[in-house]
Amino acid sequence: MLDEYPTFDFDEVDYITSDTHFSHARISELAARPFGSVAEMDAELIRRWNDTVAPADVVLHLGDVVLGSIADSLPLTAQLNGRKFLVPGNHDRVSPATQSRRAIARFTPLYEQAGWIILPEIILPEIIEGTRRGARLLASHYPYSGDTQDSDRHSSHRPVDRGIPLLHGHTHDRENGPVGHQFHVGVDAFGYAPIPFTLIDAWVDDLRREEEEIASIVRERTAMGGSTPLSELAEKLGIDLGALDDAAGRANRTREI
Repeated sequence: MLDEYPTFDFDEVDYITSDTHFSHARISELAARPFGSVAEMDAELIRRWNDTVAPADVVLHLGDVVLGSIADSLPLTAQLNGRKFLVPGNHDRVSPATQSRRAIARFTPLYEQAGWIILPEIILPEIIEGTRRGARLLASHYPYSGDTQDSDRHSSHRPVDRGIPLLHGHTHDRENGPVGHQFHVGVDAFGYAPIPFTLIDAWVDDLRREEEEIASIVRERTAMGGSTPLSELAEKLGIDLGALDDAAGRANRTREI
């Protein structure tokens, strides 16, 4: 069921990213980035962004845009191509997880002047949901689980894990994009540039195929006389059999047409 969180139209997005950390003096040390200075990092982030994103493209940024002097760092991001949507992260000065309402009101105009459209439009939570090609998605700075520290911070601002595919940042993981049903989109995992949303589309398609295969196995086992009700097995596996049946029905009707 939609509308648990503020809604967003993922169909309009061309690229997604997070955790650029413009002007962060220690991020190259903390996240093992290959830059010799902050100035070099900022220039390279801008170059790689603009080599990837065209002026008319839509980019969804999942937080931690800058971490330095706001007066110096935010204006840099005005150079970035595209229409830029921001779901705030814990280091953004417009984050309800870390900032007061007074601070958010003070800094919001500065982000807007640099071309950022801040999401969601209400204060809490810092999570958006919607559909992409008919598939439900969530997006948040935070993963369901995982952090750069030993314990998961900002737990009250994280989405509830109900098995819905989640796009996130925050972890600065250099190796992983998709893990289970959450996908880390941060620049540290993708060559310090936004990634095309078509990559997310392929991941969601793979998740769908896996769920359909599992659902088929569950149905076959139940038909053979297993004692566990089908609905209970599906719930344990996090599968919405009704949604899968509806999707299969639509696909069959399309083939018939």
